Amino acid sequence: MHSALGGEPTDALFAEKLLGWLEQEDNDVNAGKLQTATRYAAWRTHIGKSATAPGVLFRTPEKLDFMKLVPHLETTRTARADVQFMAKTHLRHRPGFRLTDEGTDLAGALSEAHYCIFCHNQGKDSCSTGLRDKTTGAFRRTVFGVNLAGCPLEEKISEMYLAKTEGHFVAALALAVVDNPMIAATGHRICNDCMKACVYQKQEPVNILMAETRILNDVLDLPWGFEIYILLTRWNPLNLARPFPRPESGYRVLVVGLGPAGFTLAHHLMNDGHTVAAIDGAKIEPLDAWLSGVDARGKPHVFQPVWRTDDIRDELDERIMAGFGGVAEYGITVRWDKNFLKIVRLLLERRAGFSMFGGTRFGGAIAEDSAYAMGFDHVALCAGAGRPTVLDIPNGLAPGVRQASDFLMALQLTGAAKPDSIANLQVRLPVVVVGGGLTAIDTATESLAYYVVQVEKFLARFEALAEEQGEAAVREGWTPNEAAIAGEFLDHGRAIRDERALAHAEGRAPRLLGLLNSWGGVTVAYRRRMVDAPSCTLNHEEVTRAMEEGIRFAERLSPVAIDIDDDGHACAIRFERRQRQDNGAFSGTGEHVMLPARTAYETGEAAGPHGAQRRWMRCQFLWRSPSGLQG
Repeated sequence: MHSALGGEPTDALFAEKLLGWLEQEDNDVNAGKLQTATRYAAWRTHIGKSATAPGVLFRTPEKLDFMKLVPHLETTRTARADVQFMAKTHLRHRPGFRLTDEGTDLAGALSEAHYCIFCHNQGKDSCSTGLRDKTTGAFRRTVFGVNLAGCPLEEKISEMYLAKTEGHFVAALALAVVDNPMIAATGHRICNDCMKACVYQKQEPVNILMAETRILNDVLDLPWGFEIYILLTRWNPLNLARPFPRPESGYRVLVVGLGPAGFTLAHHLMNDGHTVAAIDGAKIEPLDAWLSGVDARGKPHVFQPVWRTDDIRDELDERIMAGFGGVAEYGITVRWDKNFLKIVRLLLERRAGFSMFGGTRFGGAIAEDSAYAMGFDHVALCAGAGRPTVLDIPNGLAPGVRQASDFLMALQLTGAAKPDSIANLQVRLPVVVVGGGLTAIDTATESLAYYVVQVEKFLARFEALAEEQGEAAVREGWTPNEAAIAGEFLDHGRAIRDERALAHAEGRAPRLLGLLNSWGGVTVAYRRRMVDAPSCTLNHEEVTRAMEEGIRFAERLSPVAIDIDDDGHACAIRFERRQRQDNGAFSGTGEHVMLPARTAYETGEAAGPHGAQRRWMRCQFLWRSPSGLQG
């Protein structure tokens, strides 16, 4: 095939040559080449997948096995627990806190778009409107009981893909923005309700989210592409109901919370003609006035249009944690490009009818009555409400035990993962995360990545201080427990430094995962099986990516107690092993299992000592006005 193509048989070269041969297939030479191409295509599709570079031309969708949604897992059954882990051949090195998933390129997006069958023509675009039972009309459910309701926004996915395949890439974005103006805050690595309701139910669905983000990026990569996207969120000729913002209404609305709900609501309120002021409890760092149109004191300035979107992008491990975005800022890991948060923020902050104030809590600095006294007509509550929880077991408040959300918030908002940060965030290995949702998965991956940064930073600062003051002076003020922890960090930091030096000398990537696992690693412990975990039933792709980073998953374990050492610090968690009954329920067996844990995280998704699942308040969006409560 190399000789026929005249080079390495890449997808692009193969397609280009094949189209040329097909135009003159009566030619005897071309006929022979077409036969060779046919045999090569069959080999690439059915046999040579693992022997050649991945591409889109010969990719075929895999059949779905709902009991094995996370592939390439291995299981070890020890006296401690049943632990799932990723096969060594599919582990990947995570580059610290840089973006871990770049998504796809244009070819990948077009591949997904052409995989779609454009079923909106028949009114069966289930990815948008949901997959319904033909008899009852109700939403169908997955084998795990999840409704196949499709996109919550009913985004015009099929129409978007059709426009993309025909080369109308700005129109493709405009179609999506009609229902989803905050498309920068959705897409790849955020949600997958649309994919679950895809018409393909027995094989891999169309990767809608990955292609959607690529459609946005293709426009953002244009000259003035950033301004084109923002324009489409305000003036969109394809939005027949509201093609441009309505005239000023005179109403003023206070939006409480600047997470995804708050900033999305603020945009729609302004497009309906209302003036919006938004508050958030987190401190919001100001952007440059030339970019945002507002200085640090809130005074309006003339902003400059953005020619290249790359000019306002930052590396994720270097960006300032700006505080804007709520859970999207501190609750989502580097699997998602948080530069999109800046784009969403500018979409709002540049508008004259919008102002925002960080470090302001509703019920504290501003209450409902004072809001009305300040002249607001309505108050919109867009703050997620979650009941604070701790492990309701003995020693549940011991040092080393903390809430997963507290760890994620401290990691992101304090900048602890940066080498120059002095944030006090201590993690010791082994780590055990109790719970099975996406918060547990995020906490596990971030703990594994942060530990490397933490011990390297500790070693570098210790050596700098020791050189300046002497090692004895540095150690003088340490308690025996602090000295033990410091010795642990120093040993691990030196081991990591040695491995990096050896990897550099040998011209390979550092093998840090082996070191981390030898020190205990990170394990997620859940009361049921992995296939039953909310993270897997809602978004198994996230679990797959996390397992590839080297975390482990212990099944059928319910926490009973935290064991502590002589200093009162957590050193292990005792669990009760659970067993699945014939009716699908899980019950305790009375058999106890111990997992070493110097750090334990509670996610709120865990069962208590008697297997009772915790209840959580869901985020609610309310309007409050002097005339009463309106939904």
